[in-house]
Amino acid sequence: MTHLFTLETTGCGLSWFTDKVFDFIVTTNVPDLFPTRNCCTDLRCKLSLFAGMGNSTTCNNHLGIPPAKGPNAVGCSDFMMDHTVKGTFFRLYYPCVAYEDAEKPDWIPSKEYFYGLADFMNINRGLSELIFNYLFGSFKIPAAMNAPYKQNGKCPVVVFSHGLGAFRTLYSAICAELASQGFIVAAVEHRDESAAATFFYHGKTEEPEEKEEESLPPKPNPGAPENLLEEWMYYRSLKPGESEFPLRNKQVLQRADECIKALDILIQINSGKKMENVLGTEFDWMTLANSMDLCRIAVMGHSFGGATVIEALCNEVNFKCGIALDAWMLPLDEEIYTRVKQPIFFINSEKFQWAGNIMAMRKLVPPDSSSTQRKMVTIKGTVHQSFPDFTFLTGNWIGKIMKLKGEINPQVAIDLCNKASLAFLQRHLGMDKDFNQWDHLIEGKDDNLIPGTNVTELP
Repeated sequence: MTHLFTLETTGCGLSWFTDKVFDFIVTTNVPDLFPTRNCCTDLRCKLSLFAGMGNSTTCNNHLGIPPAKGPNAVGCSDFMMDHTVKGTFFRLYYPCVAYEDAEKPDWIPSKEYFYGLADFMNINRGLSELIFNYLFGSFKIPAAMNAPYKQNGKCPVVVFSHGLGAFRTLYSAICAELASQGFIVAAVEHRDESAAATFFYHGKTEEPEEKEEESLPPKPNPGAPENLLEEWMYYRSLKPGESEFPLRNKQVLQRADECIKALDILIQINSGKKMENVLGTEFDWMTLANSMDLCRIAVMGHSFGGATVIEALCNEVNFKCGIALDAWMLPLDEEIYTRVKQPIFFINSEKFQWAGNIMAMRKLVPPDSSSTQRKMVTIKGTVHQSFPDFTFLTGNWIGKIMKLKGEINPQVAIDLCNKASLAFLQRHLGMDKDFNQWDHLIEGKDDNLIPGTNVTELP
């Protein structure tokens, strides 16, 4: 199984990290490390020390999600259509009106997402919430919450699908960069039980949704819409003896459908139709009327989200091309490969891929193909977690041990990913921009890129 944080088949991710944190808390005597310093020995001090390991200092002041580099300021807002579990939920990133002192949202929106990460990694909720909140709770997304949309022509659209065990906020470095370059990006939060956590509502007179897994009962939330109870859905793990493909295939079908539903909502918003946002955010969604270029729509995703890209392309012709970041191909039916007609770009990490997974990609991108429609590159020195934001939020030494960082500078890696993606989008969406200055990256022509793959391929 592969997923965003814990890769059981490759031993990569935060479950290893959390074990090390627990060991560190229990065994470390902080004054022994700094005998001349009057340092407290409580949990806060130990976590601060752990978070800063590998930096030039022992604090994490220099860590953070990098700001977007495009010419536009970036805003974001959440949208939920239909309060039930069958509804659609996404975070929208868009070019916004720049203003000082704009509110930046928390990277982790609420404590329930910490609970979801804990359940996902099968660790204690209470202690893990404290650890995650201290290490990551202060980080902000580099976008202004509910900032006014900046009217400046029609924007191309990207729908983004997160990896297994992730949620809508964890790829903000990529989504914000696209928005800064003039895109409108909908980062879907999936409700197929592949997210670490997500939520929906039901009426106080409605029966709660039935689930196979035991979950917390619905609860009142002061921030919830009137007459609705908030209900949380957490990651569904494989049951003992359960085969993985049937579950993941069912999930990828739902994920693709959720991406298509998100696009349908954007199309209606663009038409000027007043859409009811269950969340009642301050953002004026009517300002997005006639803001989107609906001839220029793409789908993008990481890991399980990469497989979702392929499935969505197969089922929605409005997606003109797709970008799959370190895709995990297991969830896909064999028959789907011949049905996908749109251009696809695989951007892989150096350390995650294996021969069987590459073989599946080769059904879409043959190794001897000279086509400009289908491309594959590998970023040297990267790991599977070089794409989500976690790679920016730990010190170098700990980040590498946790496999949240590779050998390459994470900023260099994400810049290569973003620039190559922009060049591919311009090429296949027919955009009139200057992103073609990075066309060489699509071909893998850079000191930090490998054309195709580094994996020894099976005959």
